[in-house]
Amino acid sequence: MATATAETPAARPWSDAAMSPDARAALLLAQMTQDEKFQLIRSYYAGPDRPADKPMPTGAIASAGYVPPIERLGIPALKESDAGLGVASSTRMRPGDYATPLPAGPVTAASWDPQVAYRGGAMIGGEAHRKGFNVLLAGGVNLMREPRNGRNFEYAGEDPLLSGTIVGEAIRGVESAHVISTIKHFALNDQETGRDTISAQIGEQAMRESDLLAFELAIERGKPGSVMCAYNKVNGDWACENDYLMNQLLKGDWKYPGFVMSDWGGVHSAAKAVNAGLDQESAGEIFDKQLYFDAPLRDALAKGEVKQARLDNMVQRILRSMFAAGLFEHPATKAPIDEAANLAVARETLEAGAVLLRNEHDVLPLDAAKLGSLAVIGAHADKGVIAGGGSSLVSAKGGNAVPGIAPTAWPGPVMYHPYAPLTALRAMAPKASVQFAEGDDLAAAAALAAKSDVAVVFVQKWQAESIDAKDLSLPDNQDALVAAVAKANPRTIVVLENGGPVAMPWLDQVGAVLEVWYPGGDAGTGIANLLSGKVNPSGRLPLSWPRDVSQLPRPALPGAGGGTPPASVDYAIEGADVGYRWFQSRGIKPLFPFGYGLSYTRFAHGPLKLATHDNQVHAVVEVSNTGHRAGAEVAQVYVQVPGAKAHRLAGYAKVFLRPGEHRTLSIPLERRLLADFDTAKHAWVLRGGDYQVVEGRSSDDLGQPVTLKLAPAQL
Repeated sequence: MATATAETPAARPWSDAAMSPDARAALLLAQMTQDEKFQLIRSYYAGPDRPADKPMPTGAIASAGYVPPIERLGIPALKESDAGLGVASSTRMRPGDYATPLPAGPVTAASWDPQVAYRGGAMIGGEAHRKGFNVLLAGGVNLMREPRNGRNFEYAGEDPLLSGTIVGEAIRGVESAHVISTIKHFALNDQETGRDTISAQIGEQAMRESDLLAFELAIERGKPGSVMCAYNKVNGDWACENDYLMNQLLKGDWKYPGFVMSDWGGVHSAAKAVNAGLDQESAGEIFDKQLYFDAPLRDALAKGEVKQARLDNMVQRILRSMFAAGLFEHPATKAPIDEAANLAVARETLEAGAVLLRNEHDVLPLDAAKLGSLAVIGAHADKGVIAGGGSSLVSAKGGNAVPGIAPTAWPGPVMYHPYAPLTALRAMAPKASVQFAEGDDLAAAAALAAKSDVAVVFVQKWQAESIDAKDLSLPDNQDALVAAVAKANPRTIVVLENGGPVAMPWLDQVGAVLEVWYPGGDAGTGIANLLSGKVNPSGRLPLSWPRDVSQLPRPALPGAGGGTPPASVDYAIEGADVGYRWFQSRGIKPLFPFGYGLSYTRFAHGPLKLATHDNQVHAVVEVSNTGHRAGAEVAQVYVQVPGAKAHRLAGYAKVFLRPGEHRTLSIPLERRLLADFDTAKHAWVLRGGDYQVVEGRSSDDLGQPVTLKLAPAQL
């Protein structure tokens, strides 16, 4: 018999999984009381630093956020964890707990391989589910307009097509584990300096063709259950009460069916935010000036400032995402995790996305059988590899390999994952003498390098959420270290561990440079595999690498490192021409172009041909491995629309080839990259005329263009 506190299964028609998520959500919504609706539209902070007078909500896992269950109707709790590089905040939140750290976002993007992104997303989603979480605050897709941005390591570079497809696949992987993924930070949160106050100023066409296109593509591909609105303002309105972003664009133009949650501390009103499209307030009792989605919102409803239908829509959207991800049928419960398999996913992501930036005279790969002595220097490579700081930080098994480095509090601690490259390099070359020097003593490091066959110098730059770098330089006298070692031994290899581009005044002095970013789980093994040639590097840069800040649209970053930031940042300077498009349109040569990366083998690209099938243009090119090692190549297809000064990446494909093997690739071109967004028509429009299509190895290494004639049209 049904009681007042529990519905029998027969009385729950929304339990029929054969029905659509929308239909199920509508049925369930109709049974909810007003108080139950209000329970679903706000989350509690579930962190360990809750004030003593606000105890942890019953049933919460120490993490990011928590929405209690509504047991009367069988609605499960929402248990939310940061972030996109693994199940984060684990040891800090839950002493003794740990998770598998994925490499930094640019590593996944540098793989140029959607399957790599999907596997990584599925891995961290699966771990989250087995730890009891059903919401993962993943899906960072903010474009790299600012190379000094402290959160670039969470994102996927500068190009909307590459970022959108890679992050979309990562989200799809998370959701495949019956975990709701967010996509964030919506939108134009492209720097951390002044992130709580600054207004990103940019025209509608420019943002639709850049940052918002990345979101659009990722949402289409990944179908995230939630969009997280950002801290900053966009054209004067807070992102979390921005009618254009949430109502007109996201829910209107894009027909997004899920819900919008705020970032922690991102809500500034009740009625305005709700009417602009915000559906759920995150941890407002701790982070917002007041808990807007309780008494203030009830008051706004009573006054008619917010309609009941809008509140119902908020709740239905949340329920709809819960049904779509399978949260009712597949409850998140603690279960064993296959640590070895998950570490393999992290390592394989690094191996697919590490970028070989320099390799003079084929210093790499190292021949372990012939190597007599190897000097390993710097960056605590005897203990582990560095990670980025902030809410995405993952605690790996074994904890922090180098504890106590400042800052130890937010956005720290500075974390070293315990996957020591030194240990892996010794295993790679068991007959060689492999010795380590910290690198703080330049003379000692140079002496070790001088008596070694090869020197590998690890350099690092810690970056974190909430702070931007003041410049592109490496800290702690590391430039002098590299120069000293390179002077002592011409066979010097530099391994970079960093969150974004750095200055390399020593570049011409060293033999090789391998970019591994923040390399994540089992990184030592992955780095050894790459240096030894067991794995052939195939990463391609997902961002342009400037020579110095004078090449940027905004050479100065006021407020970074101290001082009061300005009220706004002008993104109209470059508009939609972010990254390589800025460099091309201004005739500037970066240090390394977007899409660049070397290999231990060689590839030949045949002539480009175009084919059209079902109104879809395909670029057809044959790629051959003409070298002596197996490896992977990325075919990159760019389009120059009539009247434009820069190319746009419109399609890409990665292919693995054995020596002598060749394969013909047919690469579909994204139609929105052939078009412009017309603000008057509120639509994507083809200009019509002659379009130049070109394929190559990077944005600056392209073959002969082929002309594509298109008639004017509205997409």
